[in-house]
Amino acid sequence: MSLRNCRNVKVLEVSPVGQSKTAGGFFELRLENPDWDGWKPGQFVMIRPASWELDMLWARPFSISSGDKASVSLLIQAVGRGTRRIAELRPGDTVAMWGPLGNSFAVEPDTPTLLLAGGIGIAPFRGYVEQHPHPENLALFLAHRLPLDCYPYELLSKTVSSRCMLEAKPSDLNCIIDTMRELIREYADKGGLVLSCGPTPFMRTVQRFAAEFGARAQVSLENRMACGVGACLGCVTKDGEGHHVQVCTRGPVFWADKVEL
Repeated sequence: MSLRNCRNVKVLEVSPVGQSKTAGGFFELRLENPDWDGWKPGQFVMIRPASWELDMLWARPFSISSGDKASVSLLIQAVGRGTRRIAELRPGDTVAMWGPLGNSFAVEPDTPTLLLAGGIGIAPFRGYVEQHPHPENLALFLAHRLPLDCYPYELLSKTVSSRCMLEAKPSDLNCIIDTMRELIREYADKGGLVLSCGPTPFMRTVQRFAAEFGARAQVSLENRMACGVGACLGCVTKDGEGHHVQVCTRGPVFWADKVEL
């Protein structure tokens, strides 16, 4: 993958997600599909609006949430200067986008598969559910802090067995951790697959319980990135042998026992 794969595409739609005043700045950005041959859930894109000019130099990485032949959809939370500027885009605006980048989640059609999402970590699982050949073998668990309608939970719950827990106070976190532990043990006992995406503490919890019960688990990392193609070394982490690896090219999805968190 190189920047030869960078294309200028048009913004098709920017839609706020969530009805609450405390919705947290979630929005869905739908862009033109730049004639991709295809993409796999877990992969990501780098985007940089043309309107940034020299104001902000670095692009921003986002998991691909969904897509078809006409469009690519990203679920984004406006939490910093860049994402707030992206939220201000309008249909017809131009965005430089390169991708699809990185590797993808494992797909084992006949294996019971648990999807563990921490907040906006649910984004890649929308595409995973949509593309999975046997969604009846999938189950989703979402741990979240913001109102449930900020996430595509209701959409996914129509297709797969789903459960969510709100972290509103410190004691809720203990309940979430206990639930994750039991779910990972359950899937380890039946030879299932555990896939996870979320903030680093969430990933560490998955990694710890996967090691405890011998579960086959993958984690999708959210390291900061600037180029997405392995050149800037801004996203480097360590693999299971202590070697430095770029998350953008060797990941973002790693087997939980093959990466340091």
